[in-house]
Amino acid sequence: MSSNTTVRTARRRTVRFAAAALTAAAALTLTACNGSDANASKPAAGAESNGGGSSAGAQGSGGKADPAAKVDTDAGAAGKQSSGAPAAGGDRAGSGVERCHTSGLEASFATGEDAAPDPNAGGSTTTSIVLTNAGDRTCKIGGFAGVDLTSENGGQVWSLARSSAKYGSITLGPGDSTDFTINLGMTDESEEGSYKPAFAVVTPPNETTSLKLEWPWGALVDQRAATHPATFVNPIG
Repeated sequence: MSSNTTVRTARRRTVRFAAAALTAAAALTLTACNGSDANASKPAAGAESNGGGSSAGAQGSGGKADPAAKVDTDAGAAGKQSSGAPAAGGDRAGSGVERCHTSGLEASFATGEDAAPDPNAGGSTTTSIVLTNAGDRTCKIGGFAGVDLTSENGGQVWSLARSSAKYGSITLGPGDSTDFTINLGMTDESEEGSYKPAFAVVTPPNETTSLKLEWPWGALVDQRAATHPATFVNPIG
């Protein structure tokens, strides 16, 4: 082999060794880069794992809740019971006051100077019936009293209609009073189509017995068959 051939062969080997060295270096660099990315992704995976591990841990403990969560749950239940107790107590206190019964009530027309209905008011006048707790216990009353008017001859009964007014309930101690109004369509009793009441029969709300009052006023326009009569009852209070 000539000296030129020997030089060329040595050069080719040197080039192959250099290329192999570059390839190995590139492989190591790529491996190092991949390793860096993998390591960088591990914290994120670990965070998800820890978040899920908390749930998995609860399930893995046989479904037992975390002690802190149990305390919160118990506290919440206790809080609900505590907040509900006053309402329940209020209901008991309210139910402890019975409704007013007819036997413990007295009724009367308000007959003071300002209470007298104006016979010339053209149907826009009112009268008031006062209900007094004549018993020795506190009671509650609310809603509409039933009012039936009876004529002088006793043969004509007029059950008064009720207004659409809203109402609540009132607590009456012994001796306390409340009232309700009746709108009246008054007229002269000599007019044709008049109705002259003799008595007002008042039935307190939710009661079946009544209180009978003598009618102190004049005649009313007879609207017993009217859809929207001028004479009607308003709620108590």
